[in-house]
Amino acid sequence: MITSLLPTSPGALDDDALHRLYAYPAVERPYVRFNFIAAADGAATSGGLSAGLGNDGDKRIFVVLRRLADVVLVGAGTVRAEGYEGDLVDDAAKSWRSARGLAAHPGVAVISGSLDLDPTARFFRKAPVRPLILTCGRAPAGRRAALEAVADVVDCGRDTVETAGILAELERRGQRRVICEGGPAVFGNFTRADAVDELCLSISPLLAGGEGPRISVGGGPDQPRALALVSLLTEDSALYTLYRRIP
Repeated sequence: MITSLLPTSPGALDDDALHRLYAYPAVERPYVRFNFIAAADGAATSGGLSAGLGNDGDKRIFVVLRRLADVVLVGAGTVRAEGYEGDLVDDAAKSWRSARGLAAHPGVAVISGSLDLDPTARFFRKAPVRPLILTCGRAPAGRRAALEAVADVVDCGRDTVETAGILAELERRGQRRVICEGGPAVFGNFTRADAVDELCLSISPLLAGGEGPRISVGGGPDQPRALALVSLLTEDSALYTLYRRIP
């Protein structure tokens, strides 16, 4: 059972308590929340995948974070590695969302400057909603044409996919509550752009070792971004943190 260390709360947290804890603030712009997991030794993957690090508590929070979001944002590398085909929320989540005036399934957006995605992949064939691909003007024309048959393809910059362009497109679509699930390069780009509002970081009680990546890669910002610890939950020696950017 998930219990709260901060803020202090007696007993286990039910789903309603988790929904309140992770509710998005009311803002008039896209609000970007990143969700990652890492082993206690800092490894971001086990066996090449992040899924090998999670436990039941992490999976439960993962469901809540997707349930609350307008759009699931992810890098193309994560789609290739993790699959992402089919529904990203279950029937219970769809009912919960519909009862609150949300689309039954959140939008799905993929960042890819090179458009190195297979339009025949299960990700597209099993997509519960039409995917949005966020790319740039230099993307290969042939790949663009093939992907436009199965997704909306939008330029968010001329030479590179710019974070400001991504946020502008999501705002245009009314998708302000953003849950970003990776990968490390996407997190690094958003950090440099000072566009990370929250980080939900699960810390797995494992020593995974290996040569896996950190949760963020690439050049950092000019100055480190300060975060405040909003909540700290635990289950079976795992920790689930929620950090929020300090204005």
